[in-house]
Amino acid sequence: MRTPCPTVGPLPALLALLAAAPLLGAEPSTAKGQALSFPPYDSVPGLAQYASREAYTTAAADRRFVMEQIRYPSDGLTVLAYVYRPVASSGRLPVVVFNRGSWTWESFHPQLLVMAHRLAEAGYVVVAPMYRGSGGAPARDEMGGAELDDLLNLRPVLATFPGVNPARVYLYGESRGGMMVYQALWSGFPVRAAAVFGAFTDLEGMLAEPKGLEMARKIWPQELEKDRAALVERRSALRWPERISAPVFIMHGGADRSCPPEQSLKMAEALQAAGKPYELKVFFGEGHVLSGRADERDQDAVRWFRRFP
Repeated sequence: MRTPCPTVGPLPALLALLAAAPLLGAEPSTAKGQALSFPPYDSVPGLAQYASREAYTTAAADRRFVMEQIRYPSDGLTVLAYVYRPVASSGRLPVVVFNRGSWTWESFHPQLLVMAHRLAEAGYVVVAPMYRGSGGAPARDEMGGAELDDLLNLRPVLATFPGVNPARVYLYGESRGGMMVYQALWSGFPVRAAAVFGAFTDLEGMLAEPKGLEMARKIWPQELEKDRAALVERRSALRWPERISAPVFIMHGGADRSCPPEQSLKMAEALQAAGKPYELKVFFGEGHVLSGRADERDQDAVRWFRRFP
């Protein structure tokens, strides 16, 4: 399913930070709905950025929930997603579709675990697309290009999950995933509300930084030369705030060195001018993914979602 979404894509400087920690210890995906186990905390490089040892160990040992890897069709491809859900049926639960950061990953279920556990304890099923080009799925991740369909094409899949209420869906995005959330909202993806953190909204601003431009050349070696304007337009929600189709809760670290907080401050101003519902929270002293206040971050997101039942 391809939509005429204006280009919204990758986050260069911010990507450099996140792409540096590919996941280890993931089991190969060979069957739809394959249950996953979790590797030891110290075996996953960079995991401390996402979870403390205690929180990770607690979540991994909680047998009330299971994380599965599923396969689903998207534009003629077979792509992957993670599903974190209660083992025992507890009625038709709302869904949070979480959009990861960075570019391509082999897997990221250890990094996802603690956040998913928090959301599941709050009463949500968590679904997290991998995007094409990751986890062994075919094709190329364009960081805000064709793989947007891998998010949009999850919508009919959600309706097939037992114990899920497909009418109560929320979007949550980290870093590059925040950009994907904005793109999905531009495309009219039917959700009650959305939340993002560390998201970039102005790609041209990211390209103005040497590290950002260097990373962009790795991700879009041809696109930057052929049609930079279209590349930037699609990946810059700041340019089309009037197209945002659901209430957005924007979070950003005040000390984010990968994606400056000005990116979110300007987006909030644009949404205000467009008359769109939003809230903004800047976490003083926090970095890109709000690691030091991750529990507060996710609790804030849940409170926002509950305002739009």
